[in-house]
Amino acid sequence: MTEENPNNILILGSGPAGLTAAIYAARAGLNPVVLEGMQPGGQLTLTTDVENFPGFATAVQGPDLMAAMRTQAEHMGTQIITDHIHQVELSSELFVAQGSQRYETRSLIIATGARARWLGLESEERYRGYGVSACATCDGFFFRDRKVAVVGGGNAAVEEALYLTRFASHVTVIHRRDSLRADRINQKRLLENPKISMCWNSEVDEVLGADQQVTGVRLRKTTGGTEMLEIDGLFVAIGHVPETELFKGQLDMDQDGYLITRPDSTATNVPGVFAAGDVKDRLFRQAVTAAGMGCMAALEAERFLLED
Repeated sequence: MTEENPNNILILGSGPAGLTAAIYAARAGLNPVVLEGMQPGGQLTLTTDVENFPGFATAVQGPDLMAAMRTQAEHMGTQIITDHIHQVELSSELFVAQGSQRYETRSLIIATGARARWLGLESEERYRGYGVSACATCDGFFFRDRKVAVVGGGNAAVEEALYLTRFASHVTVIHRRDSLRADRINQKRLLENPKISMCWNSEVDEVLGADQQVTGVRLRKTTGGTEMLEIDGLFVAIGHVPETELFKGQLDMDQDGYLITRPDSTATNVPGVFAAGDVKDRLFRQAVTAAGMGCMAALEAERFLLED
């Protein structure tokens, strides 16, 4: 980890992207080191049943899936270290990640992911995974023929609501304003869908439940008063925040902080630095797409090291 003996590949993040990158890098004999932060396994550890990851005929628990990936990476020869990285330096030939120790590497794969924006309610956290979700694609299937609600007013919320109509008997969109921020085409689709109704000028004040399952929400009306809404599931769609604070001023990002890579590549604007998974993916945000990008990043890092 010193300049005399730097790492070949350092991977920041231990979600599907980071661990898949580690598996491929280890298999190539590159002795990768994974630095996992305060949430080992990433967002998937907050998910219960995962039914859409290839290779599992029956649902697998999110934490179990990540534990299996971790075991596979370690079996291949990956070293996994728990540390909180608070600074990175990408301006020299050897890249540096500074945590409780100093890590130096010839190539860096960034797989720090993105976190969902939540409402910040204690009751929301209590029922997360038991009716509260931030991913309709992940969890919508479990609400077949049930009533659900989506919080938000942008394109993400509208798309989540439209997707949920495939399963739910009814979808209520809760928005704190009296108009949507989504583009006109999405608004038209939403407002014309008979399975969707709007709850304007409303904010979720508390998530209600019983027997570890959501039963409804109490809404606070911005015009005054409260209202109760009976639902079986609540989907929070007020955006995601990519974990890219460490790289500001060093790597190219879009206006929302997602890392920018070359087309059909995980390569960033700094040679030898690659980005995979939700840290650069604002569209799909699926475990399988993150894993795919982790594979790409490892193969591109291997190619970079061979040419270096």
